Amino acid sequence: KSSGKKKVSKAQKLKLQKEEKRVKEEDEAQFKTQQEEARLDKERLKQEHMQKLEAKDKERRESELAELQSLEQKFLSAQQWKRDYRAYTKWEHYLSCDGSPDPTELQEINTFMSLWREDQDEDIQLVMEKGKEVLNLIEKLQLLLLDIPPNEITEKETVQYQESILELQNLLHQKYNEATEHLIKTASMPEDSETGNMQAIVKDQNVTFCIWVNLKKEVSFKNHTFCEAQHGFDLPESLAVSSVAVRILHTRYDHVSPPCLQQQSVPKPEVLESKELTQHPNNVEEPEEGKKATEELIVPAGKETCSSGGKNVASLEESSGSTADRNETEGKTEEKSENLDIPSQGKLLLFGCVLVQDPLMQEETRDKEEAITGETIVDLQQFMPVGGVYHINALQLPPQAKQIKDWSMVEVLDVKLEEYPYPPDEAEDGIHPPIQITLRLPDNVMYFQPPLVARWDPAGQQWRTDGIKNTTYKTQGKSITFELDAFYTIALLQDAHLNMPYQAWELQPTGMDEALLAVTAVFATIQIQIKGHQCMLSSVVVEEKDVLSHITGKWMSPVALRAALKRAGVNIFPEEHSHKYVPLKKKAALAEVKAYQQMALVASAFAFAWSKWNVEAGQEQVVFKVSEQLKTDSVKDNSWSLYMFNGQKAQKLKITETSAAFSEELEDDSEFHSTLYHMLKDFASEEAMAKVERANYLFIDVVYQLLLATRVLTYS
Repeated sequence: KSSGKKKVSKAQKLKLQKEEKRVKEEDEAQFKTQQEEARLDKERLKQEHMQKLEAKDKERRESELAELQSLEQKFLSAQQWKRDYRAYTKWEHYLSCDGSPDPTELQEINTFMSLWREDQDEDIQLVMEKGKEVLNLIEKLQLLLLDIPPNEITEKETVQYQESILELQNLLHQKYNEATEHLIKTASMPEDSETGNMQAIVKDQNVTFCIWVNLKKEVSFKNHTFCEAQHGFDLPESLAVSSVAVRILHTRYDHVSPPCLQQQSVPKPEVLESKELTQHPNNVEEPEEGKKATEELIVPAGKETCSSGGKNVASLEESSGSTADRNETEGKTEEKSENLDIPSQGKLLLFGCVLVQDPLMQEETRDKEEAITGETIVDLQQFMPVGGVYHINALQLPPQAKQIKDWSMVEVLDVKLEEYPYPPDEAEDGIHPPIQITLRLPDNVMYFQPPLVARWDPAGQQWRTDGIKNTTYKTQGKSITFELDAFYTIALLQDAHLNMPYQAWELQPTGMDEALLAVTAVFATIQIQIKGHQCMLSSVVVEEKDVLSHITGKWMSPVALRAALKRAGVNIFPEEHSHKYVPLKKKAALAEVKAYQQMALVASAFAFAWSKWNVEAGQEQVVFKVSEQLKTDSVKDNSWSLYMFNGQKAQKLKITETSAAFSEELEDDSEFHSTLYHMLKDFASEEAMAKVERANYLFIDVVYQLLLATRVLTYS
């Protein structure tokens, strides 16, 4: 009996456990159902709330766009001011009558060039002095081509300015060749007391001219260093015993590279690769109310004028041969007309001012790019010449002047300055000793990495790396040594994108119509001060040291500042092809361009900064930090808020920079707005919005130009 009772007890216990398990499962199922119902209710309420916000945004969209359009008239006022300023400058130059030509007037610039071409004074010092004026004229034309919107300049004027630039460049180099010939013929150079050979070093802020004349022809004196310039060479034995002169002409400007590299403009909305913007910058999907404003506002800051040809000055024979001046001029004109006649090629379609290749041309270009991969042609989209160009020549020594009593006699030959043939045609098995060159790098240029040494190929109109070997770069002495298989025009190139992507950026107001843009790049921190219609490089810090003092503290236009920084080797200005070389995803053109415009409109009272969530937000929208700032103090970390904008809808985000993950959830008690301007207005003080209303249109325009040039929302 006791055994039976025990069995019943176990059965009951098992039954009880099953019952408890069933009740527990039912409770859990009921709890999950309640949770799901609560979640669905929450989602429904959230969806209803979002629908209400979107409906509210749609209702006021028309009025908000109209209000923004009224504010955006300041961009048009800035463009009108710049037109008036150019006209005023032209009139002031006319009234000054200082003898210098107006480079935009074809007759004046042609007269200037003709008079200098006929001038027989070949003194190197005078050529350098005149060269300053020529470089100033070239710079004026280049900045005009970059700065004038395409709707304000005709194609005829564009071609005229380009031709004038090329003519001036060629004439300047021709004059340096004539001065070189004069120096060698007259032997008006000091003699080296140790070697008996002659040398001359002449330099200014634009050019360093070094020449060595081999009079003694002794093997023991085959190498030479120009002490003042710290350039040097080591010649093969065959040259050391020959009648040869060696010239190293360092121009701190680049008149050799193709014009499209020299005249790259500020990136334009069209080339941000939105299909709508490519055909016309204003054909974005937006209501009719906003189209008129956008149509006039999204205008490029310059033009992309790309020619793969053009007569360059790299080859000595091109500018110093025995051809008559008249034939030479006609040849140049014919060649330039051929290279600049874009429509006749039938391959390039012009949309606005952007050259867009048709599909066949794109396939041909792609095939060519694949063909040269891994070869020695330098990709000028990836690399840029920094520090100017070095023309390294071996020249045949003409008959030397002889002193007979008070007379100086020299044999006059019909031929002009000629290159000395090296390597010689009779070289055994094509093997010949190399020429060793040492160059002292300029102090006012930043080389963040050992530069790439390249030679100019006049036939192919490109920089190449073949024929150069055994390169040694010394960081301490800022010098580079390499060997050449012949005499070439040399450039030192640097990766154009080594300072990208930026580590951080910040734009903050520092006063009425004043602001500071700081970009922390890979190797440098750049600060640009903005005031009125100009900007100034405030500082460039590399490894905790201020550098580039020669261009800091000088007020200039955004276009001029961009050119000055690139010449100095500090490139924070992406081009339309830069996305191929920087590991990031481009932002949609609509979101990026409109963000820059509206950031500029409110930059007098709001600070903007980089956010790590911008990358997580995808390509169709941008994310950045914003803080109202009415004082000049730095923004505190807890004062920043995050905003997201896609060009047509702005919202304030609930997350912060320290959040665990990205979320598009709206900040509590916030709404959608059609514009970033109205989104900020919801949380701004009356004082801040009053300051925005009072902001000068020239200040707004400069901020916009710099944001568009640096493209901080994509390249950070």
